[in-house]
Amino acid sequence: MKKEITISELAKLMRVSVHQIRYFEEKGVLFPAYMDDNQYRMYGMDEIYRLAHILLLRKTGLSVQAIRDWSEEGTPDDMRRLLRQSLSRMEAEMERLRTLSGFIHKLLDENERYGQEASFFEVVQRDPSVLSSWFETDIEADVDARMLAQRANPLPELFETDIHYVYEGGHRVRLCTEVQDTDGDVVLPAGEYLSYRFSIHDEEGLQQHFDQFQDFADRSSLVLTGPQILVERSYLSLFTQESIHYELLARVDRSGGDVMEPGTAHSWRGCSANENGMR
Repeated sequence: MKKEITISELAKLMRVSVHQIRYFEEKGVLFPAYMDDNQYRMYGMDEIYRLAHILLLRKTGLSVQAIRDWSEEGTPDDMRRLLRQSLSRMEAEMERLRTLSGFIHKLLDENERYGQEASFFEVVQRDPSVLSSWFETDIEADVDARMLAQRANPLPELFETDIHYVYEGGHRVRLCTEVQDTDGDVVLPAGEYLSYRFSIHDEEGLQQHFDQFQDFADRSSLVLTGPQILVERSYLSLFTQESIHYELLARVDRSGGDVMEPGTAHSWRGCSANENGMR
């Protein structure tokens, strides 16, 4: 009995398909030991080890062409370099998956928070946060698709992040996103903030919620200071496509410094970067 095995036996032994072994042969990385009298491809121990190495290197992310190049001219240093490159790619992919996992957790957590009530007021303690400005526009202007497309630096993953509309007085509003470990344009200091979470079907109803926000602060004897920040969480429209979800924030002043006087809530005409796409 022959010591070598056929291609079908090799495929079964190594848990791969015959087609895959033939593909490796076509690409020049694995050849049979010989062809028998019946023109069957026959494989011995050397080919088994060779195929094992190929499958292992494919698992590390190396292309068949890279394996061929290494097998023809490669040195141990070349293999170390290839494996380090594969490791770097894997670690980057792991970080991408960790980020994606965190975003899914955020989606579920935010959906649970917003699902508690139609609207919800509370005073919350917030850590400091840094915002990076995307662009600035007139408070009376509607943000439309053309305005977004004309930005010199399009915002990556636009609807996977919280969009902050920052009102610092006057007739201008800044669209910002939160950044980590870098300088930004707006710093929201740590402290107590009045938070108002709500969802709406039509942007025209936003002014009413600004008024309710100020009315609640007045009735609760809360003195608000600094900018008002409207946070849009467009990704929550995955759960309720007909609604846009917002959180309105302003810092509570306990010291009697510069404050936002009652009744000076900003006028609003509907400045949603969602631009009806998720409704």
